[in-house]
Amino acid sequence: MLKNGIDLIEIERIRHSCENPTFINRVFGEKERAQFSAQAHPATHMAGAFAAKEAFAKALGTGIRGFSLCEVEVLHDALGAPYFALSGQAKALADAQNLEFALSITHTDTLAAAFVTAYRKGEVL
Repeated sequence: MLKNGIDLIEIERIRHSCENPTFINRVFGEKERAQFSAQAHPATHMAGAFAAKEAFAKALGTGIRGFSLCEVEVLHDALGAPYFALSGQAKALADAQNLEFALSITHTDTLAAAFVTAYRKGEVL
């Protein structure tokens, strides 16, 4: 069983939204915010993470219901590959469906996109 989600967002829209600290705290987790602060172009990375959260909700099959966006953190491993760190209700919803997620993020100068595949734990992709 595979479910996919995709999202595309204008970086400038997120840059503008991030002028509001309430938006940042509602959407992004503590570890994400720390990673953004280390970036030369944080709005580009924030837009990619936002698109990933939207794509996650689509692949989960719930839309953005029953969990907070800040419970879906988009982090990067030592090689820069993005992955989800779930907590709270987002983790509970994924666990209830026995799901894991594969994530890919890309961007241009003006747009960020994310693609997520949800699959059952132990399933071969």
